[in-house]
Amino acid sequence: MKKKKINNVIKFPDKITEVERKVEAILFAASEPLDLETIEKRLNKNTDVLKILQKIHLSYKSRGINLICLRNKWSFRTAEDLSNSMALQKSTQKKLSKATIETLSIIVYHQPVTRSEIEQIRGVAFASNTLDILMELDWVRPAGRKDIPGKPIQYVTTDNFLNHFNIKQLSDLPTIDELSSAGLIDSSSIDPSIFGTGKFFKDQAISKKENIYSEIDTTLEETSSDPSSKTEK
Repeated sequence: MKKKKINNVIKFPDKITEVERKVEAILFAASEPLDLETIEKRLNKNTDVLKILQKIHLSYKSRGINLICLRNKWSFRTAEDLSNSMALQKSTQKKLSKATIETLSIIVYHQPVTRSEIEQIRGVAFASNTLDILMELDWVRPAGRKDIPGKPIQYVTTDNFLNHFNIKQLSDLPTIDELSSAGLIDSSSIDPSIFGTGKFFKDQAISKKENIYSEIDTTLEETSSDPSSKTEK
């Protein structure tokens, strides 16, 4: 009678190279996502960092933490299917006001956008600390000035905003129709202009048209009141 040969060989993971260990350590110790250039500066110039990152990404794919790429920046994160069980429930002393939430929504869907444009979309002015709160959270940042008289500052969302809400890119944000069909909002009670439907720009176009007509009326009035323009009988 033949004895069955039992295979007791334990298969260990493939041995990683020293440079792969360094990349792994750099990412683990980083306080924020890192781009290729930042990682390359800490390694030899001849290192194919992207290839190493892709290898580490695959090796961590089925583990409790994953290596992800967000806007060309790499970082370790808790696996998405485990994030709920790892989340810490804690009460916050300060809640975001309705004005702050609306302001953030407008910036998200209209960026880059100025303060006056935000106020025109909302229909009301807002407190000066509203933007300060969003910038303190590192969800919003200044992004240059708009090339119009007065050169007002424009505001956009940050990478930390995407990171906080687990969004890879702005195009992944839901539309008002998607939110409404999911039962998350009542579209009949919400101004759709907040979601970038173009209402603001339509209003601007109407305003410009009205300005043209007012200028024509002013010109006609000035012409009729000018004695030199009257013909002698």
